[in-house]
Amino acid sequence: MPKVYFASDHAGFDLKNALIEHVRALGYDVEDMGASVLNSEDDYPDFITPCARRVAAEQGSFGVIIGGSGQGEAMAANRIAGARAAVFYGEPPHPQTDAAGAVLDMSTSIRAHNDANILSLGARFLSQEDAQAVVERFLTTPFSGAERHRRRLAKF
Repeated sequence: MPKVYFASDHAGFDLKNALIEHVRALGYDVEDMGASVLNSEDDYPDFITPCARRVAAEQGSFGVIIGGSGQGEAMAANRIAGARAAVFYGEPPHPQTDAAGAVLDMSTSIRAHNDANILSLGARFLSQEDAQAVVERFLTTPFSGAERHRRRLAKF
């Protein structure tokens, strides 16, 4: 199983800790990149950037980053070459279909089509149960490898 790195600021601290335990129980090798203590004055780039660097450097590893919205965390992670972070707030109100008409949920799409290696979660927008479910789908969905997706990723 691939290694999974976790990082959060204060807003994602509790959800990060719960998700780490859940992912460990699934049998994954997990590393907590911080925050290691709850500090309402911390800055998410201090934890997210090192996490994104590790994921980018270790082929096949994944990252789960968590903040209040997940947006700033994804922006910080995506500044690192080789990091491909996607934000997840929940499923869209209507089904998503791909070019072939297949229905995909958001977490499947970001892996299968975009080969995202980091999942960015907004702790203020997700329940713990929904976060656990999306992390499981994210970690178990392979990249499709389709030529059109490889071509698009190569343009990054």
